[in-house]
Amino acid sequence: MAAKLDLGTFMQKVKEDNPNEPEFHQAVHEVAEVLVPYVNENPRYIKHKVLERLVEPERVIQFKITWHDDHNEIQVNKGYRIQMNSCIGPYKGGLRFHPSVNLGILKFLAFEQVFKNSLTTLPMGGGKGGSNFDPKGKSDLEIMRFCKAFMEELSKHIDENTDVPAGDIGVGGREIGFLFGHYKRLRNKFTGVLTGKGLEYGGSLIRPEATGYGLLYFVDCMLKEKNDGLKGKNVVISGSGNVSFYAAEKCVELGAKVLTLSDSSGYIYDQERIDAEKLKVVAKIKFEDYDRISAYVNHFPNAVFVEGKTPWEVQCDIALPNATQNELHLDDAKKLLSNGCKLVAEGANMPCTPEAVHFFLENGILYGPGKAANAGGVATSGLEMSQNSLRLSWTREEVDERLRNIMYNIHEQCKKFADEKAGNINYFKGANIAGFVKVANALIAEGY
Repeated sequence: MAAKLDLGTFMQKVKEDNPNEPEFHQAVHEVAEVLVPYVNENPRYIKHKVLERLVEPERVIQFKITWHDDHNEIQVNKGYRIQMNSCIGPYKGGLRFHPSVNLGILKFLAFEQVFKNSLTTLPMGGGKGGSNFDPKGKSDLEIMRFCKAFMEELSKHIDENTDVPAGDIGVGGREIGFLFGHYKRLRNKFTGVLTGKGLEYGGSLIRPEATGYGLLYFVDCMLKEKNDGLKGKNVVISGSGNVSFYAAEKCVELGAKVLTLSDSSGYIYDQERIDAEKLKVVAKIKFEDYDRISAYVNHFPNAVFVEGKTPWEVQCDIALPNATQNELHLDDAKKLLSNGCKLVAEGANMPCTPEAVHFFLENGILYGPGKAANAGGVATSGLEMSQNSLRLSWTREEVDERLRNIMYNIHEQCKKFADEKAGNINYFKGANIAGFVKVANALIAEGY
């Protein structure tokens, strides 16, 4: 009989094999602390070294990107693609363009993606990629030249049946268009190799909205378990990109009161609530003018902008951290509890620190982990892949209904594998085990 796994020994080996990658260590630990007891109860997972195989990427691609800016100066960036696991389908996961991008961050994101994609029930493996390129302040021509240089190398490693990237932070519709156009020119074929495309060239309806909408569908499922709903709830949201904007839009549609949005400079607080008309102004500020969220108070002087802070100090019923990893700390979690918060659901990947997560679980705050709550984006990417393969487009209503059903099914899977404690479903445990089981069984079935 195989020896049982020890969490401390397992994590020590992960850290030794992957030095100086704290985000990756954190992501693995968050999953392993739930999975090690489960694996020890199911010895075949130990025998086949499933956990040890899952933390090791199948392929890590790193490359140099050279391009020239508008001053005709040559610029050099690093490019990456982490092809983490493909046992249930082609690698699937976003591309991130941001100065913070490094190998450790992308490995954490790719690792999370494996579980998230598994939870959707769609045939998608896990991957992630990107560059330390910063699109902020760059002209359209500079971004196009960078995207072309990036795709020169990336195109050698992706196609519709191997690896299908999507957008992430810093990679929106504009960047996807440039990337797809160059892939098409390089390969001389029109195929669904990227998702998040424009509707004119193979994109799916609801794709920009999907992560935000899916997050609220998941929150709605969480509340219905408590015989409750979103109507009248005060909601605090961080971020102001696609996820945050469309989460706010769906909140408004479902009768909740959105009080905040934020970016890296600080947050806006509108005690009169951010309604549908105000969201039109937000859309112009962020998606047309590419301006800071602080510009909101120029249009609505009764709102306030709080510089250099996150919105977790605002009284609320529901908190949705939608900005970036590790943005919500233990002190923030304590503030949320004292201010009456009952539910936290992650629209971003790993936005809550481990200490904050444990605090939520120990203090009766309902907690929806990102790999479940924000899976709507990659789920709709999967639906875009399906439409591309079928050479047809579904209506907005069809895609939205499929998305809603996927989020409901994810919620049901989390329930199936969760412990109920003091009347609360432990979604943290449920999501990790549910995502693991499908991948682990496929891994064993395919041998080594």
